Amino acid sequence: MKINAKFSNISTSFITSIKPLIKAHKAINLAAGHTGFHCSPHLIKLVEKHLREGVNRHADPSGELRLRQGIANKIQDLYDRRYHPESELTITAGATQGIFTAIAALVREGDEVIIFEPANEYYISAIEMNGAQVISVPMGGDNYYIDWELMQQMISSKTRMIIINTPHTPTGWVMDEIDLLRLQKIISGTDIIVVSEETFEHIVFDGHMHQSIALFPKLAERSLIISSLGETYHVTGWQLGYCAAPAIIMKEFRKVHEAIMQSVNSPFQMAMADFIGTKEEYQKLAAFYQDKRDRFIRMMQGTGLKPLPCSGTYFQLFDYGNVSDEKDRDFVIRLIKEHGVATLPISAFMKERQQRTHIRINFARPDDMLAEAARRLSSLKE
Repeated sequence: MKINAKFSNISTSFITSIKPLIKAHKAINLAAGHTGFHCSPHLIKLVEKHLREGVNRHADPSGELRLRQGIANKIQDLYDRRYHPESELTITAGATQGIFTAIAALVREGDEVIIFEPANEYYISAIEMNGAQVISVPMGGDNYYIDWELMQQMISSKTRMIIINTPHTPTGWVMDEIDLLRLQKIISGTDIIVVSEETFEHIVFDGHMHQSIALFPKLAERSLIISSLGETYHVTGWQLGYCAAPAIIMKEFRKVHEAIMQSVNSPFQMAMADFIGTKEEYQKLAAFYQDKRDRFIRMMQGTGLKPLPCSGTYFQLFDYGNVSDEKDRDFVIRLIKEHGVATLPISAFMKERQQRTHIRINFARPDDMLAEAARRLSSLKE
């Protein structure tokens, strides 16, 4: 049967395309984005409690109110901004769905959406599926940062939305206060909406502070914060996230959210509502991952791969230019086939590909797995 493809310009992600190869070679998977740790036993007991109580009804389309209240309290405690649980917070099926919904709700066909590359791979698909044009601003330098003057030059009368991501995946770059102030000044007097993905808000290293959009009143009044609870509580597979935005924006977001989702699973929401007030869960996260990052970099010293600066997230970029001049995708595939380790090429996060010898490795894995991956990669220098 012939199918007239609607989205012929959208291709399978690189991580999906290499999954069969990873399986065939029994490679250690440091490419996937999920954590490799168990969540709190208490959180598991809370899920069991709500399952046994028969919580199998549909949740409110906007999410269980108690969970929205818990998130509102957490944001206020951290960033001193109050989002009203009933009108300014919505529970989503992870950050990806939140991003898609924000774009679908607020971007019209023919609009332009600015992103900064490297960027999460689902940004481009969501923009193009909604008939808008991607305006890609390359991040500068080998260490990656946003050139705000360059971004300002990209703004046009068609610019409807700017998507930012801090701490940034896949590079580990963390925005400073000056970055948000620059953005605020650039879009002042326009109708541009900002989407700020803040999934890794608690995984920030080396004395940096997470600069949430909620800290900047003039930005917050025209922005949506999209985040995920999975990375914070080691439950990436639960697909629980949220959107926080002013009521006038949230009204439009919820129209689309309800149309495509109906609701997010109830028992997991109820369990998280009981648990989200446990501050020590996220207060210890930065030190935990910074220690793991430092140990992993030490493990990798004998591989010939050069670590790039990583100020946040649990993704570490390495430069392989000292051991190969291959294109990054070819190099990654060879690592799977010859060394049994799966990573991701930086070009997997770029629409406008640049020739860089950088790969991304997820170090949110047990130490024994990371040590074995480093051992397998040690032959690269030979």
